[in-house]
Formats: sequence, C-alpha cells, structure tokens
Amino acid sequence: MKIGIAAAVVVAVLLYPLVLRGPYPQHLMILVLLNALLGTAWNILGGFAGQISLGQATFFGAGAYTSTLLFQHAGVSPWVGLVAGAALAAALALAIGYPCFRLSGHYFAIATIAIGEIAGIAVTNWEFAGGAVGLFLPVEGEGMGAFKFGDKLGYYYVVAAFLALSVALAAWLRRGRAGYYWRAIREDQAAARSVGVPALRYKQLAIAISAALTAMAGTFYAQYLLFIDPPSVLPLSLSIQICLVAVLGGAGTLVGPLLGAAVLVPLSAATSVALGGSGRSLDLVVYGALIMVIAVFEPSGLVGIARRVRRRISAQR
Repeated sequence: MKIGIAAAVVVAVLLYPLVLRGPYPQHLMILVLLNALLGTAWNILGGFAGQISLGQATFFGAGAYTSTLLFQHAGVSPWVGLVAGAALAAALALAIGYPCFRLSGHYFAIATIAIGEIAGIAVTNWEFAGGAVGLFLPVEGEGMGAFKFGDKLGYYYVVAAFLALSVALAAWLRRGRAGYYWRAIREDQAAARSVGVPALRYKQLAIAISAALTAMAGTFYAQYLLFIDPPSVLPLSLSIQICLVAVLGGAGTLVGPLLGAAVLVPLSAATSVALGGSGRSLDLVVYGALIMVIAVFEPSGLVGIARRVRRRISAQR
C-alpha cells in the first residue's frame, strides 16, 4: 500500500505542471518542493539525530553566494558552483559543529542562532559579495547547462529531482548504521556513548549532509530568482521556517517534511493574499499558532495525526 501511495504521489508531482499551466500555480508548487527539500535536509540533523538547529539559513546563503560569486567573477557553471557551494557549506558545518556539539538542548539551538546572525551581518558588510545591495545574476542564456529556463517548467522539474534525491538519501541513511546511531543519540546521548556510539562523529556527519543539501537548495533559489541579498537568503525567519516545515509534518519521519511543506506554503500564501500583502508577516503568526496546537495535541505532527486516524478506522473495521 505504501508503495502504491508513493507511486501515486510521484505521478501527481510529475503531471501537476502539465495540468496547471498557469505561472502562479507552478510557482506555488516550486516553493512547496523547495521547502520540502529544506525540511528534509533539516530533518536529517534535527529529526534523525535530535540536534535542533535554527541556523540553517547560514548554509542556504553559503550555497547561493558561492555559486553566484563563482559565476560572476570566474564564469564557473552554476552546476559546478552548486557542488562547490555544497562542499563549502559542509566544511563550514563541520567547523561550526565541532565546538557547538559540545553544547546540548536549547544551548545548541541558541548557538546556531548566534552563528546565523553573525553570518548575516558579515555578508551585509562584505562589499565583494554585494553587501546590503545584493547580487543580480545575468538573465542571458537558457537551458539546462546554464541552469536558466524560459519558463517555470524547467525549474519545477529540477527542484523535484533535487527533492527526490534528498528523500532517497534520507531513506538510505535512516535504514543504515548512521540512522540507528542517530536515533540512539536522539533518545539518550549518554547511554549511546556508554555502549560505544561515536556521538560526535555521527552528529558531524548529520550536520555536514544537512548543510550540503541546504546549500544545494540555496543555489537553486539564486538561479530561480536571479537575485540574492542577505535579507532573502540569510534571515533568522528562514531558519525558523525550515524547522517548522519538518516539525509540523513530523520530525524524524521521511514524509513529515513533505506534508509540512504542502500545508505551510499554501497556508502562508493564502494568508498573505487575504491580508492584501500588508499583514507584516502575520502569516507567520497563523501557522506558528498551528504549530503550537499540533505540538499540544499531537507532538508527532501531521504524520502522528494520520496514524491516529488510521488506527481508529482499523479499530472500527
């Protein structure tokens, strides 16, 4: 049954832009897929390994700025820039993780917030990276090689492929030794260490993979909008939103980030439209309240609610 549902979802995603050809429906679905990708990346660190990071925007910005600067100053292909950005983000994550993983609980989360704010301030004052003004990417050139497309259809299938890759990687890691070690660390780190689990090594692995996938999404974002600046790729609100996507859907599960993105992104768009674009981020308040309600009644998120409904239906039958 699970295979059938997964196949149906894949077919629906592939056919969506062919059925709904309008620019806005395709743009909305691109944002859903992008947020699902970001949520899946966060889930490897925060859901599987239990390390709550609120500084993912640092890695998102690293991917966006690396590919953009390499293209502008050296003419490097955005695809090569994507790989370079992912490698840089992974290295940055390892450097951040080594001291920060000596902290635990909310202290680690606070440390990631501080690092994210430092990164935003540093880039804002870095003239080579455009400073507060930001960077524009040239609009000439189209096609897969240039990572630019004349319509949204090309971007749609690229981000869908990135999401499929990240979900497949997360599933493979979850079933392997790393997944077992991460769950042990998440449940009781001291007990895991007492039985020989190298906690620091596997937490470093989790943050490196999470950072690389997040940077990949950052490169896509830069190529999609053709403009980046610190408020768009390095804000604290982005880090919080990435975390909320996974938590709402169900942290620690494969489908949780997908469900969370499918609910949060359209909800945010709907509230923004209802408020006429003048709500001053009241959409964040709306789905923040939704998060609190779900956290009180079903900490496992939407996945937990779906399981509860399925158990009730099975019991009635």
